[in-house]
Amino acid sequence: MADLSVGGDSVIAVTFAEESNAYEALTQLKELDSQDQLHLAAAAVVTREEDGHVETKDEVADPSYVGTVGVGLLGLLVGIVGGPLGVLIGGATGVLIGSLFDVDDADETESALSDISRSVQVGRTSLLAEVTEQSTDVVDTAMKRLGGQVLRRSKEDVEAEVAATEKAQREAKREARRQLLKARHKKHMDEIHAKIEELKAKLHRHKKATAGVS
Repeated sequence: MADLSVGGDSVIAVTFAEESNAYEALTQLKELDSQDQLHLAAAAVVTREEDGHVETKDEVADPSYVGTVGVGLLGLLVGIVGGPLGVLIGGATGVLIGSLFDVDDADETESALSDISRSVQVGRTSLLAEVTEQSTDVVDTAMKRLGGQVLRRSKEDVEAEVAATEKAQREAKREARRQLLKARHKKHMDEIHAKIEELKAKLHRHKKATAGVS
C-alpha cells in the first residue's frame, strides 16, 4: 500500500466510544479545512447495526467535488462495508462471522476495504472521511484529543479495491446464475432418468406378468 507518512490523498476511519466525539471530530475536520490545513472532500459519521448494516448519521461534502457523500467515493465505501461484502471481509459481529466461516478460511491478505470495514464496529460511532493532507500529524493530533485513533489508507488503494469489488460482484452474479442453471439442468436430467427407470420397471413387470399368463 502507498506510504502516507508525508500526507497525500487518503481515506481515514476513526472510531469513537462516545458518539458525541464523532460529531465533534466531523466539526474539527471542517474547521481544519477552512484553515487550509487540509482539504476535506467528504466525511460521514456512521454506525453499524447488529445485522451489519451501516447507517449514515451525518455527512458533509465539498459541493464542487462530489455534491453529496452518497454519490462520491465515500458513498461507495459506505455501501460496500455496510453490505454483504462487508460481512465477508470482517464487518459483522464475531458471532455472525463465526456462524458463516471456518477459522481455517481466514485470509491474511492486507486490504484497505477489510481494514476500514473492521474499524466500523457495532456499538461504536465512526467517522469516515476522504481528505488531502499536507501532513498526517494534523488529523492524528485532532482525533487523538477526542479519543480516536486514525486508520489511514491511500485513496488510490481504496479506489482500486472498490473497482475490483464491483467487478468481483458482477462475476459472482454470473457464476451464481451459471450454477443455478446447472443445478436446474441436473435436477431436470435426474427427473428424466428417474422417469426412464420407472418406465423400464413397469415394462419389466409387464413382461413378467405376460410370461406368467402364457
